[in-house]
Amino acid sequence: MEIKITNNPAELGQTAGKAGAELLRNAIAQKGFANMILATGTSQFETLNQLLAESDIDWRKVTLFHLDEYIGLPITHPASFRKYLNERFISKVPNLKGVNLIDGEVDPAAESERLSALIVAHPIDVAFVGIGENGHLAFNDPPADFETEKPYIVVELDEACRKQQLGEGWFPNLEAVPAKAISMSVKQILKSKAIICSVPDLRKAQAVKNTIENSVSNLFPATALQLHPDCTCFLDTDSASFLSSK
Repeated sequence: MEIKITNNPAELGQTAGKAGAELLRNAIAQKGFANMILATGTSQFETLNQLLAESDIDWRKVTLFHLDEYIGLPITHPASFRKYLNERFISKVPNLKGVNLIDGEVDPAAESERLSALIVAHPIDVAFVGIGENGHLAFNDPPADFETEKPYIVVELDEACRKQQLGEGWFPNLEAVPAKAISMSVKQILKSKAIICSVPDLRKAQAVKNTIENSVSNLFPATALQLHPDCTCFLDTDSASFLSSK
């Protein structure tokens, strides 16, 4: 895992977005198309903004997947990740080759199977991910399932994860945060050719330290990124502040 530390979230997003854009351009140049995964949440705002600013990416050749979605949450809800992506990305690049969003309003098992078949047919070139305050990767909360070969799975959200969503302002109270979600599995994320991990803010500092300095363990799900041969973790001075050596 390569670590890059910037001064602030804006610079982090700019650097991460540019790195991801270069990977997308290379994939398109080599084979005529690219498949990517986008993360959501407040940590990804600046990275997505920089991706959109990369005017020379031929989005007509890019197919999009995303990491997770709450079960039972309507697409009109402010916390819906489909809503997030539609408003912050898809509507601004309407000519994408393909868009494969997780529908949390249909049967979760059937939806997981549908998406699993799709992503198997579209090997991922670039995955944009983040790390949760509880160390989760996508919605794989600890103890995460490191063994399943299923690309998408139904997961239970732990209290720390749900409190993070509340703290970010997506829900009025903890009871309103769904208890289940559909998530891309850890093994599926690691199948991506390259991973761009954007993690700004002081509230993520302990999770960053655990991810980078602990041994790989499903109790700290994002430690799985250590196993990937081409993962770059973009931090700012706040999120890197707990690291033993910076």
